[in-house]
Amino acid sequence: MANKNKPTHQIRLGAIRAAVWLNRSEKTGESWFTVTVTRSYRDKEQLKDTTTFRRDDLPVVSKAVELAYTWIWQQYAAKADSKESC
Repeated sequence: MANKNKPTHQIRLGAIRAAVWLNRSEKTGESWFTVTVTRSYRDKEQLKDTTTFRRDDLPVVSKAVELAYTWIWQQYAAKADSKESC
């Protein structure tokens, strides 16, 4: 299942990628972020992604998720600041 949309933000740490996606409700107009984490690997000559991680990947996954969390909070803070200045 290929998603044709592009992530709002990406964090790459070596083979680990955290992609931040902006989602919007058609009914309420509410928006929120979600995060997908993948690891790239090479299968013969083809580059592929997986959502499974080896033991030594986990500290990097943790850091990528932490950076995604920080980026999302910064977006909410910037949005709140812009509402205050209106």
